[in-house]
Amino acid sequence: MSEQQTLTVTALTKYIKYKFDADVHLKDILLEGEISNFKKNVRGHFYFTLKDKQASISAVMFKSDAWKVTFNPEDGMDVLVRGYISVFEVSGSYQIYIKSMEQKGVGNLYQAYLELKDRLEKQGLFAKSHKKELPKFPKQVAVLTSSTGAAVRDIIHIINRRYPLVKVLIYPTTVQGENAKYEIVENLQKANQNPENDVIILGRGGGSIEDLWAFNEEMVAQAIFDSRVPIVSAVGHETDFTIADFVSDVRAPTPSGAAELVVPDQIILQRDINKSRQTLIDVFRRALLERHKELKRNTDRYVLKDPAKLLMVHNQRFENYLEKLQLLHPKNRLKSGLETLKDRQRRLERVGASIYHEQGQRVKALESSLEYVNPLSIMKKGYTLTKKDDKIVKSIDEISINDTLEVYFHDGKTITKVLNKAKDENNE
Repeated sequence: MSEQQTLTVTALTKYIKYKFDADVHLKDILLEGEISNFKKNVRGHFYFTLKDKQASISAVMFKSDAWKVTFNPEDGMDVLVRGYISVFEVSGSYQIYIKSMEQKGVGNLYQAYLELKDRLEKQGLFAKSHKKELPKFPKQVAVLTSSTGAAVRDIIHIINRRYPLVKVLIYPTTVQGENAKYEIVENLQKANQNPENDVIILGRGGGSIEDLWAFNEEMVAQAIFDSRVPIVSAVGHETDFTIADFVSDVRAPTPSGAAELVVPDQIILQRDINKSRQTLIDVFRRALLERHKELKRNTDRYVLKDPAKLLMVHNQRFENYLEKLQLLHPKNRLKSGLETLKDRQRRLERVGASIYHEQGQRVKALESSLEYVNPLSIMKKGYTLTKKDDKIVKSIDEISINDTLEVYFHDGKTITKVLNKAKDENNE
């Protein structure tokens, strides 16, 4: 066996990186694919996976180029990127370093997700009117998730810590892959058939849109909608949204969050119980103190100390009642009524006389006013009233020679004929 020179991992990785960097075919690549597991760190760099149906490649786009992107990259987007291939020495993996990125369209899975979401929303599966309230104190919680994942351990641990009185019934469920949707629907039906289940947690840990796709299936959405038991959806991380989240009665950001939603916290319950107990004790003490004061007031009353005085009080009340009865006797009431009637009659006569006097004075005043403006009173002073054809003549221009006029005096009238007329020039 010939002696062979050994290499370090660093040396090998540098050599491989050199080969990638020296390949002219990898220095400027135009690549099309679908974004998955997109992340933007605090410094503004983009990290994601670019994939198609058969393969995937890690991708990075540094802030110096990322700020030029005119859209918000999201999982499921179909994009066209330009960059170069190199090796990331720390992990020993190759990846594409993107210099520019354009949106080609929404990825197939994400497009299917949007179309189903829009259709189910129009059918009313997301409506608030169909949402059921979670029980405040459930006796049994059904959990539909993988029996080996971290999600089920977190849920059981949190529920037992917060509310150990509740029972947790696990329905081991495949939550990823082609058969996952069938198991989810089947276990939802089983959980609904158990009358002891008060609430259902349906969930799993985070993952790509492909990993979570079972929760975007229409048959799963319909099974959630048809459930008689309230369902809390806890799929993926807080930023992950699936169709199951919109149909469920309550959405939790994580499986751990779902466990906190379905059961109360025993520490808070104990605190509230202690507070209520102290409140009841305080109320009871105040009521007891008031009753004691009332008892003391009654025992200190003079009538209890001297029974003869109690009889005296009743005798006095009897005399008062007897006096009232005498006043209410028909004879006394009739006498009182007659006196009242006479008094009112006298008052009425006085009021009537006063009104008659006032009205008489008013009539005299009106007569004087009418007399002052009465035409006959003026005519008694020698004035006359002339009419032509039953119309009062106000001007000499209204009469002509040979007109027949009626001249009225205060005590009669005469009929005259105009023989001549002369107009007073001074009044013109």
